[in-house]
Amino acid sequence: MYSEDIENAAAQERGGDDVFSKPVRAGKRTYFFDVKATKGNDYYLTITESKRRVEKDGRFVYDKHKIFLYKEDFEKFTEGLQEVIGFIKEKCPVVERIAEERPSDSNFSNIEFEEL
Repeated sequence: MYSEDIENAAAQERGGDDVFSKPVRAGKRTYFFDVKATKGNDYYLTITESKRRVEKDGRFVYDKHKIFLYKEDFEKFTEGLQEVIGFIKEKCPVVERIAEERPSDSNFSNIEFEEL
């Protein structure tokens, strides 16, 4: 159970100061957006990227990278992120793949096993 392993590992790493958490699975990675509280009950955000990989001995381990984002930086961080995402979308737009059309079922006849 890959997703449960990620959530359990992340829960073990996080302390008792969690206020809110939102995991986002994206391909081979999971991102955790965790709102935490300081001792003075001030909130901040941690963003954790977690990627599962296999060690040589077959054990699963998680590579994690964490960013701490404080309230006074939210606006500048959001503006910068939106600008960069906008740039990428403009310069390299997402191209939706057209699903290959499967042959119509009308080309096949209904044959019963007994008829073979």
